[in-house]
Amino acid sequence: MLTLPDFPWDSLAPAKERASAFSDPDLGPDAGHGLVDLSVGTPVDPTPGLVQRALADAADAPGYPQTYGTPDLREAVAAWFAARRGVPGLDPAGVLPTVGSKELVAWLPTLLGLGEGDVVGFPRVAYPTYDVGARLARAVPMAVDALTALGPLTPATTPRLLWLNTPGNPTGKVLGVEHLRKVVDWAREHGVLVASDECYAELDWRPREAGSTEPPTTPSILDPRVCGGSHEGLLAVYSLSKQSNLAGYRAAFVAGDPAVVRQLLEVRKHAGMIVPWPVQRALVAALSDAGHVEEQKARYAARRAVLQPAVEAFGLRVDDSEAGLYLWATAGEGSRTTLDRLADRGVLVAPGDFYGPAGREHVRIALTATDERIEAAARRLARPER
Repeated sequence: MLTLPDFPWDSLAPAKERASAFSDPDLGPDAGHGLVDLSVGTPVDPTPGLVQRALADAADAPGYPQTYGTPDLREAVAAWFAARRGVPGLDPAGVLPTVGSKELVAWLPTLLGLGEGDVVGFPRVAYPTYDVGARLARAVPMAVDALTALGPLTPATTPRLLWLNTPGNPTGKVLGVEHLRKVVDWAREHGVLVASDECYAELDWRPREAGSTEPPTTPSILDPRVCGGSHEGLLAVYSLSKQSNLAGYRAAFVAGDPAVVRQLLEVRKHAGMIVPWPVQRALVAALSDAGHVEEQKARYAARRAVLQPAVEAFGLRVDDSEAGLYLWATAGEGSRTTLDRLADRGVLVAPGDFYGPAGREHVRIALTATDERIEAAARRLARPER
């Protein structure tokens, strides 16, 4: 029988009830009452108008869409990689739209034909779906932070698939070019497929380099500085949920090695795993406009500037958090203890143990709330203990 872990967010019900009961009239009617939910990274800002219009314009869709996506969609993804990720020359044949990125993460081992005895590696502090995806395929999930942690490799211990996540969820850590290049070189030496989940790449908070007028760019596994210009054995996974407020559209894609993408395509055609036609049109519109991404990034930057000092005033240290939608914070205590202390202030967060034992002393605090609720959380956390 297939054994899966309990869905972690279900365990937050008691803390959510506690946080929802918060009341402090001294903070005023807006900040002083009710729940501020910072436990899930679900966007709250409007979907850009140009994307909504593209969806509406494609609403008359009586026929089946293409599993592979239209040529102009795949070309739009390739153009986006060149313009926004420093990846020129991506072959559109190596692009495949997916029904959100979580679906692809969960089913990739199965789509690749992995099974019993095959090892799937992923970060020690990681989004739970990497582990779940390995279990769905009845493969062997293995949490590792460094290639050396794999020990002496044998046919039975060499991963068939190695997941990277940069910027990381929940940590916000960005893997640099040199780190990624070492992973790619190692993987090619040992015949390992590397899949890099890069869904937060447009939300990079690192400071500009000295003398540069350009913001930092999170490197992709497909960056020629990383892979030498060849995408063989490499996949990058990306979602527009975060950068474009499209979580409700389930709009994402995987790109990289055309041979691997064709393998995924064949299985997905048989399984009916197709991105709806209106969503494909919305994807093209969103990828073709950088302005709305910059506007959304500015919103999150402003919320981060309000929330982080308050989190630190509450006594938490923010680690990593170089990019993405979260503050990865610790008080040097068990994450459930921190969760309860924050719930006493009416603020709900995600405990770090959701993301593996190595996260047990951290909490993940999302920036995905309205300006008013972020301000409410900041005021609650900054007030002194009574």
